[in-house]
Amino acid sequence: MITEDDYLYFACRALDGMSGIVEGLGDELANRRPSIPGANSPYALLTHCLGVVSYWAGALVAGREVVRDRDAEFTSAGPVRPLLDRAAAVRDRLAEDVRAAEPGGPLRAAPPAAYLGPGRELTQGAALLHVYEELAQHHGQMEVLRDAILAESAVRDGEGSR
Repeated sequence: MITEDDYLYFACRALDGMSGIVEGLGDELANRRPSIPGANSPYALLTHCLGVVSYWAGALVAGREVVRDRDAEFTSAGPVRPLLDRAAAVRDRLAEDVRAAEPGGPLRAAPPAAYLGPGRELTQGAALLHVYEELAQHHGQMEVLRDAILAESAVRDGEGSR
């Protein structure tokens, strides 16, 4: 079985990768949605991932009360710096939650069906794997979003027509 440190290395690598993309894009571009139907902005996607980590690791594994508006995560926007500060705090809290988890133990609560999690009963360890699953898939998605936003921005600025 993997160690806590191994889990945190990969989960935080994905979270840090998303934070780096948002930081690199800056306030304007991180809040932009590319012209891909249904696409999110990188800012909104990182906000969603922070909600995933806070809820699944914080509420379901650690047993903390977490208030979450999942729908609002996808429409969120704002300056990058406070979001990056929040990401750092969520990252630190994830490490605490992983180290305190009982991998084979039951969840502290049942996740709402609307949260689109795995379709079976989970242990705390499985909920943490779901956190990693979400972080990894959304990190890849955000890399595509970044590339599309930068390409569209270059075309708007006349750099793509050389």
